[in-house]
Amino acid sequence: MKLLIRNLARSITEEELKILLGGYGTVQSCDLVLDKATAKSKGFAFVEMPKTKEANAAIKTLNGKIVANKIIRVKKAKH
Repeated sequence: MKLLIRNLARSITEEELKILLGGYGTVQSCDLVLDKATAKSKGFAFVEMPKTKEANAAIKTLNGKIVANKIIRVKKAKH
């Protein structure tokens, strides 16, 4: 399942996201969206978790959680 994570702190890294979501299961891929001009985070990312049950647990637990002083939003990504 592909997840969209929004309202991320600009300082968060892909590695930190992998660790955060890895607590709920296998993270197949993590793509932090960067601004092409500045190479800095745009504040959102796409994360692929192959097991639906694990992805749903991550959504349920992390949506609305404070991470790096920001309330993040986690939901299933629309293709």
